Amino acid sequence: MADAIKGKAPNRWGVVLGAVLIQLSLGAIYAWSVFTPALKAAGWSKFETQAVFAIGLASFALVMVFAGRLLGKLGPRTLAISGGLVLGAGYALAGLLGAASFWAVALGVGLIGGAGIGLAYVVPIAVGMRWFPDRTGMITGLAVAGFGFGAMGWVKLAGAWGQLIERIGLSGTFLAYGAAFAALILLGSIWMRMPPKGWAPPGTAAAAARDGRKGRENFTVPAMLRTPQFYLIFLTFSVSAGSGLMSIGLMKLYPMEALQARGLSLAEASAVAGTAMAVFFSLANGVGRIAWGTISDRLGRRRSVMLMAGSQAAFLFAFTAMAGTPWLLYLGAALIGFNFGGNFALFPAITADTFGNDRVGQNYPFVFLSYGVGGIVFPLLGGALGDLGNFPLAFSICAAACLLGVFCTALIRIPDFEEAHQPLSVHGFMHQMHWDHLDDVVDHALHPDNYRRVK
Repeated sequence: MADAIKGKAPNRWGVVLGAVLIQLSLGAIYAWSVFTPALKAAGWSKFETQAVFAIGLASFALVMVFAGRLLGKLGPRTLAISGGLVLGAGYALAGLLGAASFWAVALGVGLIGGAGIGLAYVVPIAVGMRWFPDRTGMITGLAVAGFGFGAMGWVKLAGAWGQLIERIGLSGTFLAYGAAFAALILLGSIWMRMPPKGWAPPGTAAAAARDGRKGRENFTVPAMLRTPQFYLIFLTFSVSAGSGLMSIGLMKLYPMEALQARGLSLAEASAVAGTAMAVFFSLANGVGRIAWGTISDRLGRRRSVMLMAGSQAAFLFAFTAMAGTPWLLYLGAALIGFNFGGNFALFPAITADTFGNDRVGQNYPFVFLSYGVGGIVFPLLGGALGDLGNFPLAFSICAAACLLGVFCTALIRIPDFEEAHQPLSVHGFMHQMHWDHLDDVVDHALHPDNYRRVK
């Protein structure tokens, strides 16, 4: 224990390896688009393909709230193992019941599979932040990078590389994936343990003092929910992540239509669109998690979120003009994927910065509910508008929503710890936003001193 407190942590980077292995499996939800053409050929509507995706995202987000509570009771290793077994069982069930059945897939892949992801997802984030309090953004990005990179591998195995769907069918692919997901998470869970009590890496205190974070309070969940900052973060995450989730769900369907309208054959359009999703979007998604996390350690969390959401709005507006040209489609997929990945490095980090690093395992799942909200609203919006033949409108709506997120993020500052622990009142709520006088709103959002408080 003495060595640990002095800063010696021989297996500190093993946590990163375990986190990546776990997240490689959890990223399976982003490989959903590889199954949609075969499901459409089996008689599914576009709306049904997006409905399973939305169910999985909602189940993921809701179960993660309970996972945050279970983390302290079961411990990170047991919780991760539980998530892996549930995720694997969900895919296996879909394969056994019949992959052509909407209800079987919605239950297995959507509801149960999403629950497994929700159980395991918070573990590498919480464990990583405890081991790396000196590099919160970077370690969060590394911890969730596998989630983005994993999608590429699972898409390619089912399609071009392994041709699993063609060789063993949808049911066989679901069964094989269920076994692989469980095995990888069980392996990664070996490294999922919290650091010894009182341990801190060398130089942490000095760095915290330099960045103005010394003495940052740890908010309980009820106290966090009394702050306007929580709702600003929640809304921004829901529109930013939701826009990317809709893009994932449509990244093959919409470009295939646009490419065929430009004269490509069905086979050619499918190959180009599949490459856009499986290679360009997926790789950029993984890189974006690491890059945005590292950028935010230097630029600051709030400014990074504003830059990410603002540029995402521009990319989404432009995507409708890019989807019908192969090289522009690849560029658009990479840019949207890069920014989408940033959400999962920036929002855990801004939650830790705002409400306390030690409570991120309990607090972040409530922030992450916004992912479920965005995962329901935006993919279903995209599917419904797609059935009406208006994919471009869906992307434009998402772009406008991201601009709203930029405005909300500009208003975030560190909440008052004492007021958050008082009974909720309208006056106290407004005072924490420094909105006692409405003419202060613009000054608060733009004044450079405020950026120094929550970067």
